[in-house]
Amino acid sequence: MNRKLTATRKTQLKIEDHAVRFFTETVDAGRISPLAFFEAGDSCYREKRFYWQNADKTMTLVGIGHATVLTSDSAEERFQYISTAWNHLRAALIKEEKDMEPVLFGGFSYDPKSVKEAEWEAFPSAYFVVPSFQLTIKNGKTSISINLVTESSEAAKEFDRLRDERDRLIHIAQVEEFNLLSKPKVVSIEEIAKDKYMQAVADVTDKINNGEAEKVVIARSVQLNFADEVPAVTALYHISNEQQESYHFGLQNDGQLFFGATPERLIEISDGWAYSACVAGSIKRGKSAGEDRALGEELLEDRKNREEHQYVVNMISQVFQSFCTNIVMPKAPKLMKIRDIQHLFTPIEGQVEQGTDIFTLVQALHPTPALGGVPTNVSMEMIRSEEKMDRGYYAAPIGWTDTAGNGEFAVAIRSALLDGDRAYLYAGGGIVADSEPDKEYDETWVKFRPVMRALGGKLNG
Repeated sequence: MNRKLTATRKTQLKIEDHAVRFFTETVDAGRISPLAFFEAGDSCYREKRFYWQNADKTMTLVGIGHATVLTSDSAEERFQYISTAWNHLRAALIKEEKDMEPVLFGGFSYDPKSVKEAEWEAFPSAYFVVPSFQLTIKNGKTSISINLVTESSEAAKEFDRLRDERDRLIHIAQVEEFNLLSKPKVVSIEEIAKDKYMQAVADVTDKINNGEAEKVVIARSVQLNFADEVPAVTALYHISNEQQESYHFGLQNDGQLFFGATPERLIEISDGWAYSACVAGSIKRGKSAGEDRALGEELLEDRKNREEHQYVVNMISQVFQSFCTNIVMPKAPKLMKIRDIQHLFTPIEGQVEQGTDIFTLVQALHPTPALGGVPTNVSMEMIRSEEKMDRGYYAAPIGWTDTAGNGEFAVAIRSALLDGDRAYLYAGGGIVADSEPDKEYDETWVKFRPVMRALGGKLNG
């Protein structure tokens, strides 16, 4: 590895003041498996790793270690706090033109005002990290960066230590055998508060028919119990291998892994342009191409699903009109087909107005009607009172931004919280005036399927 610093960087590292400085250095890494690099950090950084791959496989990120952590427990100011803190760090960045932009990766909880369950205690309202070691695969090119955030006058020594550790991690990932682990052995599947879920669907349907709301998303959870502790890399390997068309993500904290494979982008910013996706309305995949096509046509013509989809289109387009210009959006949805389910899908893009960052758009878009309801405030209150479940980071924004202002957040559905020898899976659906509890219950099993299969579970429904 190249251990030389330019004269400029040497001088910068020797600055003896107490201001925060943010250093980065990038080296080419040739070909290296992102999951092998993730696993290389297992012994020393088991609680300090993340994984991200976008749906079209043009961007993969792996983070190991923490250069710094940004968190918030606020219900009202969390988006602004993370944005302000990140801008402060961006202003302190010292990099050379060839170096990759450092990233900030993390997520927000779905609803900080909801009941808090013990399994989510480790994840605050907002949790973001700048990794010490950042693997980036962008458009086929692999690089690894060191990130150092420090006030120390000994920055040069710290950076040398990080170079040695980077080389060790790269060597492990390239040389040591990476076993493709078999799926976990599930010993039991527990449905959590099924009766309460069924009653909540019925009660919310009545309230909608009484004119109190137009749509409310009600979710539920199941717990998988395993014979042994499940390694994080096992979960990530199987979910990414089986759900090729989705965003893959994993975020570790305090011995837990929140992970999943979601089809739904919330927002992307790239070179000043914003991109989002209206995804709502779903139906199962067919057992043959003919049945699949018929089901897709049924979905496109189904009034309930089209109305549910239009709620999302209306809301996201309004946000884009507030923060973007030159907006482009098709007039009718098309089908998004992933392994276990078909969705109605409408893309939207626009040019971001100056002064708007990705956290502004995340705040404005979360929760979309696809995961909350219509009207938003009323549906959120109904979810709190009727659902009585802590969604944690399920159905919430998860993703990254870099020091250049680019980034991407997905909606963390098709997800689970892995905690040693157990996992909590989450799924929900939009309740409208003609919803039926049994059908909504059956739909949740379709949405549980991707994560349950990855973790070795077999469906009961």
